[in-house]
Amino acid sequence: MIAVMNAFESFGVGRVIFGRGVITKLPDVLAALGRRAIVIYNGEGLGERVAALAESAGVVCVVRRQRGEPTVADVDAHVAEARKAECDCAIGAGGGSAIDAAKAVAGLLTNGGAVTDYMEVVGRGQKITRPAAPWVAIPTTAGTGAEATRNAVIGLPAKRFKASVRSELLLPRVAIIDPELGVSVPPAVTAASGMDAVCQLIESYTSTGANPVTDALALRGLAMATPALSRAYADGGDLEAREAMAVAAYLSGVTLTSAGLGAVHGFAAPLGANFPVPHGVVCAALLPHVIAANVAAARAENLSQTVRRYDEVARAMDVPDVAAHCAAWARELAIPAFKAFGLTDAHVPEVVALARTASSMKFNPVVLSDDALATVLKRAIRGE
Repeated sequence: MIAVMNAFESFGVGRVIFGRGVITKLPDVLAALGRRAIVIYNGEGLGERVAALAESAGVVCVVRRQRGEPTVADVDAHVAEARKAECDCAIGAGGGSAIDAAKAVAGLLTNGGAVTDYMEVVGRGQKITRPAAPWVAIPTTAGTGAEATRNAVIGLPAKRFKASVRSELLLPRVAIIDPELGVSVPPAVTAASGMDAVCQLIESYTSTGANPVTDALALRGLAMATPALSRAYADGGDLEAREAMAVAAYLSGVTLTSAGLGAVHGFAAPLGANFPVPHGVVCAALLPHVIAANVAAARAENLSQTVRRYDEVARAMDVPDVAAHCAAWARELAIPAFKAFGLTDAHVPEVVALARTASSMKFNPVVLSDDALATVLKRAIRGE
């Protein structure tokens, strides 16, 4: 029997350059894109290396470091500097924070205004109508897949929330994915970023927006990431593992862009905006408990297709139980409990209420009650 499938749209980066050492192709790539670039980076020494490569092609660079996850103030400051220097292109190099910041800057350079004009949920929600300035994404942490997504996640502390600027017009012109850049990434960052990629692959496969294209990519990404993440965490110089994680992270960006995510990322918006907890830690700590809650609710409601999808995830990962495996993984990777970041049970009602408003929550495969969401959050606070 052929199953009824969702209508869907697919979005992708026009050119992806993957392989060991391909960062050296940046000068040739930039030569066709612009003459003055803003370089937004995180990671020691990366900004200088990228700028040197760009300048070897005659491109003048303004270099700015993105510290932590980008806020409205960060993006507006980057944009002001880019406009002052008359930048006509951009480079985002490092983890998802730097790449999302560069993505937003590239969009604002051509569409004008401030970032809050275009933010969902907490901003004015205006549409991006002009293609972003040409920009290049250079990921290092193998986590968010931001090099393949059409949204930039920005924090607005005044409203205690993170939200997206979203449009296919924000996709990078080129993504340069060099696994060797991941070798210097610290183990804790490797762990949290890798669990973000795993979470995105699982959530996009089980999402209400899943489609045949994202299904195939998500399962392949999970098959690659499951053995590779532990290896990359144990030995940062394991280039085979770094390659597999770089591909898995990229695939997770492709799948979430078309299929959406779920309750884990619904929680991520208020948690990341209100507590100093890294995004990947949010994903790793919540994932096993959200999976368990979703499966329990699906069984209670006789949603056999949802249960079957989690079974298919387990087969792709070659594990008997996805929730149990992800919980054990979090312990192996030394993922801290939320209590380490100041969360207590007293915060639970407000965080649950805020999570309900997040765009990712609408793609969760089941509607979880407030009690179920509260239980999930409490378990992550305690580190169960």
